[in-house]
Amino acid sequence: MPSRRPADPAPGTSYWLREPAPTFDGPLPAGSSLTVDVAIIGAGFTGLWTAIALTDTDPGLRVAVLEAETVAFGASGRNGGFCEASLTHGLANGIRHFPDELDRLEREGIDNLRGLIDFSRTHGIECDLEETGTLALAHQPYQVEAFRAWRDEAAEYGEHLQFLDRDAVQAEVHSPLWRAGLYRPPGRDILIDPARLCRGIARVVRQRSVGVHEHSRVSGLERRAGRVQVSTASGATVLADQVVVATSAYSGWLRRLGSVFVPVYDYALVSDPLSADQRTAIGWAGRQGLFDANNQFHYFRVTADDRILWGGYDAIHYFGSRVAPELDRRPATFDRLEAQFFRAFPQLEGLRFPYRWGGAIDTTTRFTVTFGQTMGGRVTYALGYTGLGVGASRWAGGVVRDFILRPREDRLRLRLVSHPPIPFPPEPLRSLAVGAVRHELDRADRNEGRRSLLLRTLDSLGIGFDS
Repeated sequence: MPSRRPADPAPGTSYWLREPAPTFDGPLPAGSSLTVDVAIIGAGFTGLWTAIALTDTDPGLRVAVLEAETVAFGASGRNGGFCEASLTHGLANGIRHFPDELDRLEREGIDNLRGLIDFSRTHGIECDLEETGTLALAHQPYQVEAFRAWRDEAAEYGEHLQFLDRDAVQAEVHSPLWRAGLYRPPGRDILIDPARLCRGIARVVRQRSVGVHEHSRVSGLERRAGRVQVSTASGATVLADQVVVATSAYSGWLRRLGSVFVPVYDYALVSDPLSADQRTAIGWAGRQGLFDANNQFHYFRVTADDRILWGGYDAIHYFGSRVAPELDRRPATFDRLEAQFFRAFPQLEGLRFPYRWGGAIDTTTRFTVTFGQTMGGRVTYALGYTGLGVGASRWAGGVVRDFILRPREDRLRLRLVSHPPIPFPPEPLRSLAVGAVRHELDRADRNEGRRSLLLRTLDSLGIGFDS
């Protein structure tokens, strides 16, 4: 009797979150009270790396983490599993915004990535970590020449990229689309299972006697006798000397952050496991992380169990910066992604994609994490990674620690840390502006990369929209 195919997961279910979640601390009991030195709101990468950094510096610190849902529920469990060394959203963006600091930021980014790798191995975190390098792909003639310029510019900063012509790139990945490639060897990128990494960090945090309280949604902050009182939706309270807001795209509840970032929804698919014949048909023996060179780009990779993750292209901002569970499912985008996949890999026609999900990315106008403090310096926040937070969040957790414990005040003087990005306008201008920029980016992709007056003006002001 033929075996039955397992039922497909519910639409909106992240492939990375398919496994049963480990048990951490339950919700704070209704009406309970807790006193700590530092309360961290958010049990994703930023919050958990902050807990690690704080307890590395002061093992006796009383720390509690409060999470509205479960560990890795947000972007930490919904991304593509790409982890980059860059703290500046790529070299070109770093040159534009932080030219005087770029050498240092590049070094710190590489050290940070190596620290993440060492941490995961030291603590036995099984997160399918692969050091395979990445390959950018060009499918329009103007992009081929841009790749040569990108390679030359990177060399000036000590990064050695390998240009691949059509034959060389087709030898790596069999697809009718790609005209050229730009390979970055291992050292600045890794591929991981992000949910397993995040849950592994949470396990280490718990071993340090830090409470990780899931299903403890924060409903408000208020000053109380020189401290900050954190209230939860269930009526529990936490009194803390310092509070860290690490809720990324879910930070709209803190009013002052409303103009600092916009939540942008990104969507992804994961296929059934490939057969041996299907693997042979596409090549890709090097298992590199891949992405194309369009403004509205795709990213794709092979998972540890030989599925293909294919995501990107649409970057959707909903009016009012809305974030809601139903927005994790967008059938029109899923259908578009699937059609685009089969244009890239027609030899895989018929491959099924049982996992289809979305998630909100915290985007700033300069595409990098931003920091700040409120309530007289007792509340510190870090957010705005714009799609590159898997690695940069570890560095950001260290910077938040620097704000609170001051072991490395030199980092607080970096422009990336001390200067906020240009804010987004309020609604309805926000949605109108984001929509106009998306339209112009799409037009540039269809017009040999030529950027309109609007895009050139925003470029000159250091303002952008990305995911």
